[in-house]
Amino acid sequence: MPKQKRYSMLKFKKLKKKIKISAVSYLNTLPFIYGIENSPELSEKTKLSKDIPSICADKLISGEADLGLIPVAEISKLQNPYIISDYCIGSVGKVDSVLLLSNIHVSKIKKILLDYQSRTSVNLIKILAKEYFNINPEFENTRAGYEDNEEKETAVLIIGDRAFNYRKKFNFVYDLSEIWLKHTSYPFVFATWVSRQKISDDFITEFNKALKYGLKNIDSVIDKYKKQININGIDIKKYLTENISYTLDTEKRKGMQLFLKKIKKL
Repeated sequence: MPKQKRYSMLKFKKLKKKIKISAVSYLNTLPFIYGIENSPELSEKTKLSKDIPSICADKLISGEADLGLIPVAEISKLQNPYIISDYCIGSVGKVDSVLLLSNIHVSKIKKILLDYQSRTSVNLIKILAKEYFNINPEFENTRAGYEDNEEKETAVLIIGDRAFNYRKKFNFVYDLSEIWLKHTSYPFVFATWVSRQKISDDFITEFNKALKYGLKNIDSVIDKYKKQININGIDIKKYLTENISYTLDTEKRKGMQLFLKKIKKL
């Protein structure tokens, strides 16, 4: 092979664009992150960033990311969304990390402060307030610090790792995934892996293999990331293996489609 041609091929390989991935930076995503970071096949092909759910969605919508673990409620904002994985962040009943918290019974709540990190759960509480709790509260957008609200007739929606610590400070705890299951008989999907455009079958196979590897090595996941898990008083392994349900099966897909239909009616 001529030197010039060989050099051009090498240069092309070095300049080949990596797939930019945005993943949620919560405890429940650590098995996915572990799998991606320990995948020989993906290490040279991807660039991973860790963000809060709302930012994952913004990055994918703007094109800053090619692939993201995004809130289900944001899928419709993409022109051509592709759900590319066999896995998701879901729950069949009690999830423990998506909570409506208050110091009064839900029937007396006048206002709900919405978690600024959330998109899916914000829509979920609006649906459940109307259809399940039969209340018509004021919904207020927030920013950091809202969790320490002390208004008597105001509840707070808190998602992710913060929910474990804040639940102890309130008299009433409502688990939204558990209530969704009671209301609809379907499991709930909070986030799915979505791409902006079609990705090769080979990459999808490698990607699913990496996620599966992380899920099969929960003990190693906990051991690797335990220093950065700032949550007290919970059984982390139980949460990751029992509260979170990662397989995007038929029932979850049905629940997800029902949820997306209900969003349109809000």
